[in-house]
Amino acid sequence: MNNVFVYCELEGTTVAEVSLELLTKGRKLANQLNCALEAVVAGDKLDAIDKQILPYGVDKLHIFDAPGLFPYTSLPHASIMINLFKAEKPQICLMGATVIGRDLGPRVSSALHSGLTADCTSLEIGSHEDKKAGKVYENLLYQIRPAFGGNIVATIINPEHRPQMATVREGVMKKEILDPAYKGEVIKHDVAKFVPETDYVVKVIDRHVEKAKHNLKGAPIVIAGGYGMGSKEGFDMLYDLAKELHAEVGGSRAAIDAGFCDHDRQIGQTGITVRPKLYIACGISGQIQHIAGMQEAGIIISVNNDENAPINTIADYVINGTVEEVVPKLIKYYKQNTK
Repeated sequence: MNNVFVYCELEGTTVAEVSLELLTKGRKLANQLNCALEAVVAGDKLDAIDKQILPYGVDKLHIFDAPGLFPYTSLPHASIMINLFKAEKPQICLMGATVIGRDLGPRVSSALHSGLTADCTSLEIGSHEDKKAGKVYENLLYQIRPAFGGNIVATIINPEHRPQMATVREGVMKKEILDPAYKGEVIKHDVAKFVPETDYVVKVIDRHVEKAKHNLKGAPIVIAGGYGMGSKEGFDMLYDLAKELHAEVGGSRAAIDAGFCDHDRQIGQTGITVRPKLYIACGISGQIQHIAGMQEAGIIISVNNDENAPINTIADYVINGTVEEVVPKLIKYYKQNTK
């Protein structure tokens, strides 16, 4: 009762990266709250699923294993979460801000009248004083995310209703195994007690998952371009530099909207979150939405002709100059040094 819950998303019988990241964060939140961490997984043929989940410090794993639960459809998974939460009464529930999480989260929060904060970039535990009501709330979940177009960072709380629900994008939290031999309780539920037969009205006849054309999330070096690159041809310089550095190319939202770069390469709050060892930002001003997607990089280099650009405040090194002038020199000198 009143524990931290994480919904674990599946692709076949493999737990999604974002779910493992949330288990890591959930373990830390549970430690702060002095409660247990519980996980929920629903799918088909999940015999060894506990070996993927328990090492992240999960105290109790709820398994729902039935043929109609994979691929994901809305109604059965919503029934599982709603009915389980009515019995277990968690204080916090975390989900990935994925296609599935965006569908499932609102259904569960609406049924339980709990509220939901989407696309959080940080989760913390803290207190809140309601001076008007004369109440002090302890151990609330601070659900932190950019708001008003990214002009401010909002901290959202839910003092009265439970569970406190939040979705988080992949890559925002760090994934860490707590103990490969961690012992947790595994409960295999009778799915029929949670899901009425009518929920299986939608059946997936055929399903095709397109593989990513690049490995932006896993790349050790990322070169990102902004609106300052000027054009699609300007981005070609970044691809040339990436070829020399064995890096991946990304873009800011402004560059994507201008058509300089493909949409699936967008880095930031409304795109991909990356954690490379080296991040080279070219012609990027550094609005808060973009910074949210790359601030955990090991070393940040900013190439910008505006010395007051916001990204320069978080950069480890700043090269003050135009991208047309600096990037060709980077390519030239790197080629010379690798001969």
